[in-house]
Amino acid sequence: MAAADTTPPVPPATPATNGSNGHHAPGGAAAGLVVGALGVVFGDIGTSPLYALRETFLHDSAMAPTPEHVLGVLSVLFWAVTLTVTIKYVTLIMRADNKGEGGVLALATLATRGLNGHGRTVRRAITVLAVVGLALFYGDAIITPAVSVMGAVEGLSAAAPAFTPFVVPLSLAILIGLFFLQARGTADVGRLFGPVMLVWFIVLGVLGLWQIAKNPAVLYAINPLYAVKLISDQGLGVFWAFGSIVLVVTGAEALYADMGHFGRRPIRFAWLSLVMPGLLLNYFGQGAMIIADPTIVPQVFFELVPKDYILGLVALSTLAAIIASQAVITGVFSLTRQAIQLGYLPRMEIVYTSETSIGQIYIPRVNWILMGGVVALVVGFGSSGALAGAYGLAVTGAMLVDAALATAVAILVWRWSWPLAVGVFGLLAVPDLAFFIANALKIPDGGWLPLTVAAFVYFTITTWRRGRRFVATELSEGSLPLRQFLERMERAPNRVTGTAVFLTADATHTPAAFLHNLKHNKVMHERIIILQVETMDVPRVPDASRVEVDRLGKGFHTVIARYGFTEQPDVPAALRACRSHGIAYDEMETSFFLGRETLVPAQRSTLGKLRRDWFISLSHSASATKTFFRIPPNRAIELGNQIQV
Repeated sequence: MAAADTTPPVPPATPATNGSNGHHAPGGAAAGLVVGALGVVFGDIGTSPLYALRETFLHDSAMAPTPEHVLGVLSVLFWAVTLTVTIKYVTLIMRADNKGEGGVLALATLATRGLNGHGRTVRRAITVLAVVGLALFYGDAIITPAVSVMGAVEGLSAAAPAFTPFVVPLSLAILIGLFFLQARGTADVGRLFGPVMLVWFIVLGVLGLWQIAKNPAVLYAINPLYAVKLISDQGLGVFWAFGSIVLVVTGAEALYADMGHFGRRPIRFAWLSLVMPGLLLNYFGQGAMIIADPTIVPQVFFELVPKDYILGLVALSTLAAIIASQAVITGVFSLTRQAIQLGYLPRMEIVYTSETSIGQIYIPRVNWILMGGVVALVVGFGSSGALAGAYGLAVTGAMLVDAALATAVAILVWRWSWPLAVGVFGLLAVPDLAFFIANALKIPDGGWLPLTVAAFVYFTITTWRRGRRFVATELSEGSLPLRQFLERMERAPNRVTGTAVFLTADATHTPAAFLHNLKHNKVMHERIIILQVETMDVPRVPDASRVEVDRLGKGFHTVIARYGFTEQPDVPAALRACRSHGIAYDEMETSFFLGRETLVPAQRSTLGKLRRDWFISLSHSASATKTFFRIPPNRAIELGNQIQV
């Protein structure tokens, strides 16, 4: 008896033509949250149809646009979206939230908390993974706006080849305008994002369904045997195709990272009910068109509509690309603020562009650096196709980091057995690893770019953390415990009226600024507050837990003000909260004494020459303490302290 033939059937090519259960609306989520999530969370992954399938059959991918290859690619694409996005992120990783917040820092925080103070080596490994994830995020963020906007504007070439020379200038104008708008806030524009993306995903689905109806046999690709056959036929050569297929899952990590803005259920509902169906229908519709006419591959997305409607699709695509870019820029601002609060980066000026939403922020320095990088990419690469070679490596690296941290969370927090956790997330990491290897092959064609950015960010973060630890150690050496100082203070020096507030990193020790003031001015205020601002590993701290006050006697108090990593420290507000603890705070009778370290290079630095010089440069560029902590400048007194690093 002959063996059964397991080769999946190939549909005939049609002639070229012109032209939580997850299925019910989330009970506690308003429709507005679902629509809002569409405008922020799904911008990156939602614009992938502009270039993902096209790139798979271009640029020496070894994928000819034959029916067999098209079905194989669609099968790999379908199961990549299902396994990586739906199962890994939407179903599993989104269970891991830090008081509602998501992202690589949330995963690392949860895993560290699950150690309960034990496992120093594991804790260090988790911290390294968090830093790597942060660095890879920045490596990806600099590419997304450029590739999304250029991919949309290139539709003009499909409408009329004469428009081709204007693609780069128009893309630059759109992107530069977008970055200049950041300082004015995006709240008003943001209200339009959700409805526009709602229309976008409906249009994607309808256009794809229209083409599928002409060649429904393309749906055979849902069968995973097509993916298996493609991989077995191509062998190692399939990795060249994987380097482009990965573009369909770029942005998957945003579903988890933006969970704090909208909640788990609205994101899950939006993905399962609209976004995933719209994307898959569009990809399959593009596949049906390629089977019918392989020559349309370079502009397959814009060939989904008749020529008369291309300009309308270009306009809608450009809006979607702008929204995707805005979502990435907002994400960079948000994650940078978290990194500053947690001590990963030096303090920077943070401008709040909304009086009602803490998430509406603008960081000038980051904005202009990001704009410079994006402009350089558009000019240097010249097309979304060329830039696609640089896209994907940072994303897949970040996905592998997420898988590793999620495994730790499953073991330490969810209390899964380690074989189960390693088995589940190890299996789900197989596509990520395959995509990462595939993108590593593109390093000569642009893959070096996100790696270079990520390496620079990693070097910056680790340099800053090591340098600040060194400075903290230097300041603490020889410092006297505060209670011991008070016990030795037999005869109080002259006391003057008012309140003196001394900021310090450790409220249990006598601040250097206090000792300097006492040595030079030989007076003390009648009320002295030693204030420590502490960033917690939760997004927000309840007002009831904002301050902790301890009366030490002799007019001394210690105050610990606690803030979450998404909150902006406000020292005057924290002191006003101390009134309920019996401290009478009057800003006009209060002086703030701030220590300011002057860093000078040592001949032999423990940081090494390169890190030493970069750390000193970062320290000089950091925002002033009084600005960052919202201390009135006319009430602040800075006392210097020289430290060799």
